[in-house]
Amino acid sequence: MELTLQPTVDILKELGKAKGKRILVGFALETDNEVVNAKKKLKGKNLDLIVLNNPGRAGAGFGTDTNIATLIYKNGKAEKLPKMKKTELAEVIFDRLKK
Repeated sequence: MELTLQPTVDILKELGKAKGKRILVGFALETDNEVVNAKKKLKGKNLDLIVLNNPGRAGAGFGTDTNIATLIYKNGKAEKLPKMKKTELAEVIFDRLKK
């Protein structure tokens, strides 16, 4: 069996080019140079906020109800969050966006 893949357009980057006054949030799943790589995505995709997490950390990533995230804002400020339920993380993200 052979699977032929073709590159696609970076949807988030395209949204960033045309976002206007909208707030754009992205997610970065990183295992190396986490903050540096997430900040590159934040800037390169014209995001207002990026939610960084490392799936290699206990209690984070896929297959679990919890996550450990760092919120990185457009101004470069990083806010490390403790391990929490993913539903709680969603509430924190929405809360920060309201501010």
